[in-house]
Amino acid sequence: MSEVRISAEPRTDFGKGGARRTRRAGKVPAVVYGHGEKPRHISLPGLEFAAALRKGGLNQLIQVEVTDGTRELVIPKDIQRDPLKDDIVHADLLIVRRGEKITTDVPISFTGEVEKGGLVVHELTSLSVEAEATHIPESIEVDLEGLAIGSQRTVAEVTAPEGVVILNDGEQTVATVAEPRAEAAADDEAEAAAEETAEAEAPAE
Repeated sequence: MSEVRISAEPRTDFGKGGARRTRRAGKVPAVVYGHGEKPRHISLPGLEFAAALRKGGLNQLIQVEVTDGTRELVIPKDIQRDPLKDDIVHADLLIVRRGEKITTDVPISFTGEVEKGGLVVHELTSLSVEAEATHIPESIEVDLEGLAIGSQRTVAEVTAPEGVVILNDGEQTVATVAEPRAEAAADDEAEAAAEETAEAEAPAE
């Protein structure tokens, strides 16, 4: 995961009113915390911060450079958005150190073609992993090539990138290959009809 640099400003205007004023100025209120340090309130440039999240999601490494001369390497820990506009309204940023391992969720990238006619059902869209803070993968690839209808891919069958440990239970299902709904419905109807016929032809007791 590449690192981005974002300039920030100390924030001293607190409360709902202060947060609204910060957002009206095109900035995002944020809190930087972790490693036993006292939480620091800052404001981030809204457009730059949103672009960083689009690039790397919640595992994007950000070097926050505050105008008071301090700087911290962080990852977004919690992002609050406006439910209607989807704008970022607040961010919690976790301080990380180079070389330390952290636990986080990484999106799954599915690759490969399953058996012709099969319908892929994604049971998981991300995996919980332990990885070095500056080497969190953007995604973990799960290969479904040739997977037959009725089969599944479990966590134990997923190959993690070097230095990454998957923490999910190995028996958890990542994806299954089901029959197309139309065919499954037709099979169910045929089975039901066969049962009705068998019952009708059965001799009376």
